[in-house]
Amino acid sequence: MARSNQLPDTVTADVSGASNNKNVHMGMIVVLLLGHGWLAILFPMAYKPARIVITGVGLTAPNGDTLAQFRHNLLNGVAGIEKKDIRYMGECLAGVCHYDPLKYQKKKELRVGTRAGSISIYCAHEAMADSGINFAAFSKDRVGIYVGCTEHGNVETENEIYAISKFNYDTKYWSHYHNPRTVANNPAGEVSLSMGITGPAYTIGAACAAGNMGLIHAAQMLRLGEVDLAICGGISESIHTFGIYAGFKSQNALATHVDPHKASRPFDKARNGIVISEGGALYTLERLDDALARGAKIYGEIGGYCVNSDASDYVLPNPGRQAECVRKALVSAGLEAKDIHIVNTHATATPLGDIQECEAIRAVFGDGCPDTSINNTKSFIGHCMGAAGALELAGNLPSFDDLVVHPTINVDDLDPLCALPGLVLNTPKKVGRVDAILNNSFGMLGINSTLIVKRFVP
Repeated sequence: MARSNQLPDTVTADVSGASNNKNVHMGMIVVLLLGHGWLAILFPMAYKPARIVITGVGLTAPNGDTLAQFRHNLLNGVAGIEKKDIRYMGECLAGVCHYDPLKYQKKKELRVGTRAGSISIYCAHEAMADSGINFAAFSKDRVGIYVGCTEHGNVETENEIYAISKFNYDTKYWSHYHNPRTVANNPAGEVSLSMGITGPAYTIGAACAAGNMGLIHAAQMLRLGEVDLAICGGISESIHTFGIYAGFKSQNALATHVDPHKASRPFDKARNGIVISEGGALYTLERLDDALARGAKIYGEIGGYCVNSDASDYVLPNPGRQAECVRKALVSAGLEAKDIHIVNTHATATPLGDIQECEAIRAVFGDGCPDTSINNTKSFIGHCMGAAGALELAGNLPSFDDLVVHPTINVDDLDPLCALPGLVLNTPKKVGRVDAILNNSFGMLGINSTLIVKRFVP
């Protein structure tokens, strides 16, 4: 029989994905009859991603162990930097947390585990309690734990080497807990053990962009339907390793000041480096429908985000790529620069790094953004590394309710190269509205992250 020149017959069918995936792409399969065979083509229909909201916050910072205490100190100029003796280096400055580790752990668990794990456990339990979720009845295999971390394992290895040095480096004195203490997934794994969570639990290594990355990844997993609840954010135990202090000192990037509370001074002419800090902030994220169904309070909605890379230097940031990251996050959120009411800067108080970030911000927000306020949280707590982005977001979330922008403190003499329109210095600023917060976090090896959180509007 001669083959017809007409278009082949077609059969169409609507399809959806797995039954436990609430956010699959809907599409249409077009099946073409071609001679002796069939060809199936999927044409995706318009996809509307699930809305993801923040329903719980748990944190510990050098100047507060609850969101209320942290926020109070940000609005009242209370920094949390102190002197700390660092092995081989003597007295240095550090942001030290003073949470109660025994609130959720026993002494034996603290001996077996790590400081990073302990911070994670504290923050995770606090976030879950704050969320109001009936966790006892929740399916533990549908919970994901995504913890951003700059580095992990240094502390344990340094401690073990120091310990066996007292015994002529005899490795029989080496702890048999060393391996589980130092694996990269340790902080998330310790939360899993503490809370009986059997879903995915792992850390996200993204240098000092990791706190933002924890939230971004969690939102993606929720939208994919991989989990129904996410515990996410970032943590740091960095003050317990002399290696990071020695590294920053070798780069001439370690802050010094006679008054510890004034040592972290982004944008100030006299800034001279980073104050290394520990801390953590973990959140509960849920799909909006689930949060509304249980009557949850909602802190804000994940609006948009972007992650990119400089691909230009091991340490020095690239303002062009940073600006690109911010612009793409705005597109992701469906917003323009003028729609952002708070920009929380990453600025770490290094001379060149602050200038380059200000260059990036100026390129995006320099003109036509009269309602945009710009602040910095590291001036209060130092650089909490993997926890930085998550903690800095937490410090700004209450602005949705109180319409106050916390300042950057310790700016006695503003560097002209860091002068930005809307920069809030030394005293809080009352504003007319806060509908969108943009949080920048950048890290070594050129990893950049920008996260936008919007006021929740039903």
